Amino acid sequence: MEPVTHFLTGACLARTGFNRKTAYATLAMTLAAEAPDIDILWLAVGPVTAFQHHRGITHTFIAAPVMAAITVGAVWVWHRLRTSRGRPPAMQPRWMLLWLLAILAHFSHLLLDYTNNYGVRPFFPFSATWYAADIVFIIEPILLAVLFLALVLPLLLRLVDQEIGASDATRRMKPRGRELAAAALVCMMALWLWRGAEHHSAIALIREQSPPEESIRRIAAEPYPVNPFRWHAIVDTTDYSRVGEVDTASRSINSDPTQDVYFKPADTPAIQAAKNSLLGRVYLDWSKYPLVKEAGKHGKWIAVDFRDLRFTYAGFSFLASDQTPLSASVEVAPDGEVDEMRMSGRQQH
Repeated sequence: MEPVTHFLTGACLARTGFNRKTAYATLAMTLAAEAPDIDILWLAVGPVTAFQHHRGITHTFIAAPVMAAITVGAVWVWHRLRTSRGRPPAMQPRWMLLWLLAILAHFSHLLLDYTNNYGVRPFFPFSATWYAADIVFIIEPILLAVLFLALVLPLLLRLVDQEIGASDATRRMKPRGRELAAAALVCMMALWLWRGAEHHSAIALIREQSPPEESIRRIAAEPYPVNPFRWHAIVDTTDYSRVGEVDTASRSINSDPTQDVYFKPADTPAIQAAKNSLLGRVYLDWSKYPLVKEAGKHGKWIAVDFRDLRFTYAGFSFLASDQTPLSASVEVAPDGEVDEMRMSGRQQH
């Protein structure tokens, strides 16, 4: 998921009552909920290296205690700065409890990332297997709105009470921050269950309406934002992959056989060399529905393009980019030498 959802989830977790147990609970859990994405720093080395390490060791179970300790260490530094300036917190920090809460927030990050179609490797480095539920789009406005309102509404209600001079009895009748935060997390889980059910229906519908003579290897249904009934279908066979749009509400599939079928080209020497490059190895390790083909010549060099059909549909049109999201390319010489690697349009130096 994108960072804002992670931050808001960590804050809502803290507001369910943990913030009453120790000082800095909200700060620690909010930071820990986004801390695994520190792997973005690999971009300083290069886009291919960043892709190689994205959702790697920082997004694992084994890293949770370490990432939590780093987060609590940062909070401890903040605490020391505040107290040195004569601004101690109203409640004493309980550092062991903060560490445990940061671990919980770390797990929330893994769970949220698991729900979308990029996936996570939670057992890395013992297992490099990717896991993805494919039920929630990488940006889900409904989740963002629910989590944001759960955190902001208590503040707005307090301002209104102060403005109108509401009595203590009236204030107690209104939902408090703890209740709203818990309700937001329940709504998140309800949305996951709903989308999970629709995802199962989409897979069943694709299988039901596929030609009986088609030799199907795998079927996927990729999510759209907001609309839980709309899915991007992928049917993978030995010779080709075909895509389409599924509507589980009307139980219909829209697919154009002249445009929505991608035949798998045979491996040429250039394609094989590209697959054996660093980018090719990393890409094919991650990709579930790869499409690798020669895309033309640049002088004597042959360009080989990598795409994953999970990210080629209209749900990603908001990126307003000429590049297919998470696409890559490798330029190969006639003798098989790799000259250039690009990830999402950026060159690896």
